[in-house]
Amino acid sequence: MEEIEVHELKKVKLKKPVMIEGLPGVGNVGTLVAEHIIQELNAEKIFEMYSWHFPPQVLVNNDGTVRLCKNEMYAWKSKKQDLLILSGDQQSVTNEGHYFIAERILDIAQQYDVSRIYTLGGYGIGQLVERQKVLGAANDAALVEEMKKYGVEFREEEPGGSIVGASGLLLGLGRLRGIPAVCLLGLTSGYLVDPKSAQAVLKVLCQALNLEIDMQALEERAEEMERVVERLKEMEQAQIPRRREEELGYIR
Repeated sequence: MEEIEVHELKKVKLKKPVMIEGLPGVGNVGTLVAEHIIQELNAEKIFEMYSWHFPPQVLVNNDGTVRLCKNEMYAWKSKKQDLLILSGDQQSVTNEGHYFIAERILDIAQQYDVSRIYTLGGYGIGQLVERQKVLGAANDAALVEEMKKYGVEFREEEPGGSIVGASGLLLGLGRLRGIPAVCLLGLTSGYLVDPKSAQAVLKVLCQALNLEIDMQALEERAEEMERVVERLKEMEQAQIPRRREEELGYIR
């Protein structure tokens, strides 16, 4: 196996497609969005990418067989806007791998004459999110102003001064190649998979791309996760009286 192997599964012709990156990260926000788009649009897989920069493991399928970790590229053609959607199992576990893989992704972007890249992820704040917001970053000032029209917030010193992994590198390295790129980050606690944050990011993306996508599946997952969070809150509240009793007992 080579350092990075890209297997082309099918050749497609696309017209100035937009690339969407949704690899695993904080709250799994980017992956949730990318996988939802792929499923709802019935996008077609055209590339698989393997690398020994991915974690040293195999994934076990439902039938008991195994497979290597991989990233996948899907294509979708329409009269309005063609898309390339990147999703996958893992990101690189090495610093060098992040750069090598991002460069290979940009090679594919240039091969298809991509007009813009949207990278997606979550921004962990370490606590439950009361109000959903989407933070942004871009590799061009004009893109910042454009994305503000869709409610994306650009704050000083946030998101945290840096964006790690593919979501950041595709912006920085993309700028060197002259490819406009935007990063959309949904606020999330960072503790759990966050379909509600993914929903907020997807709404912004659909506005920006003038795209209509059914969000019912994400809404159902968000409602299910809210029930889980409520149970966690109840369990935490139930522990507070016990802790107080223990503290008072210690004082006595």
